[in-house]
Amino acid sequence: MSEAQYFSSANEDMFGGIALDEAAPGFLLRTGTRTLDARGCQAMLPAGGTATLHERVNAFFNAAPAGLPLLVGALPFDPTGWDVLYQPVSLMNALPSGGHSTPAFVGDIRSEPAPDAYARAVEHALDTLNNPYTPLRKVVLARSLHVNATAPIDPHALALRLGQDAGVAPFVAALPGDPRRPPAWLVGASPELLVSRQGLRVCSHPLAGSARRSADPVEDAAAAEALLGSAKDHDEHRYVVEAIVEALTPWCSDIRAPKAPELHSTASMWHLGTRIEATLRDPTTPVAALVAALHPTPAVCGTPRDDAMYSIRRLEPNPRGFYAGAVGWMDADGDGEWYVAIRCARVQGAQAQVFAGAGIVTGSQPEFEVAETAAKFTAMLSALGVGHAASTENVS
Repeated sequence: MSEAQYFSSANEDMFGGIALDEAAPGFLLRTGTRTLDARGCQAMLPAGGTATLHERVNAFFNAAPAGLPLLVGALPFDPTGWDVLYQPVSLMNALPSGGHSTPAFVGDIRSEPAPDAYARAVEHALDTLNNPYTPLRKVVLARSLHVNATAPIDPHALALRLGQDAGVAPFVAALPGDPRRPPAWLVGASPELLVSRQGLRVCSHPLAGSARRSADPVEDAAAAEALLGSAKDHDEHRYVVEAIVEALTPWCSDIRAPKAPELHSTASMWHLGTRIEATLRDPTTPVAALVAALHPTPAVCGTPRDDAMYSIRRLEPNPRGFYAGAVGWMDADGDGEWYVAIRCARVQGAQAQVFAGAGIVTGSQPEFEVAETAAKFTAMLSALGVGHAASTENVS
């Protein structure tokens, strides 16, 4: 293919495109080891599904583009959907300052679906899971809150507030949109590493199985212990770990996955987590190939994947877009770092759509899954300045 087929202007209308001038902040990801603050858009990677990601990324870097040997952006939940990856113009050396104060929220919130409708969807999923002839073992069902503020929401200030939680990786990723409307952003603070690749070293840190934290130390410790002892949550977690190990096996050797999960905490949630480490068989295998092999994991989809995707399309009212997709970066050497796009919102102007999901397995109870999604909304609602009374209305 010609170089022209692999590059597009930052202002080209590519299903909405991303138009960022050279100084405009467009991508931010802060992890425990680095802060990547990318400005401007030099060139877009032609969009496509996850199955072709490896091929498209290789072709992009093989064309020897001028500028940074780096791609940043986001993948949608649906692996057949179009991703949004681009080459930034420059990188900032420091995280922007300010933006930590939380303004009081003024506006309204609408749940989609409503909590009772979500509970009915969980019941339908349980009917399928309890059918002895179904291969389905787990399905993750999501719901969202439509937040309408009276003033524009600053995506980068929102990410900085979310990033005050040491247990998460805050991120901002520019999304394609109608140039006649305000820019669209994916903003969040993910606690879950989908996959990283540094040389031969590969790592994934899936989370599955959750419990709400409490401000009371005794109650908080009891919630953590209950999660560690929950057979239902361990089943949910095991499906994820097994799927990731299986997906990595063709690419990696010396795969190390502890037999029992550990507790991972954020400011609002306890999770069961397992750190999986491995060594690449072929040093030329890039992170793009690993992302394509893993995404979406049972942590955000279910298992088997095709059966879970069918249930999600049948039971959720709208497509997820980039929620439960992945956000991250990859370079010309094949290294990269990708986080699962959870605890996030799609922000555009004064509107935000906040997402949360829960894993449904045999033994799940609809009212508990409603409560779990409500708990997972907490971090984003707090960062938006939504008070407790407003945050619970039509949420749980």
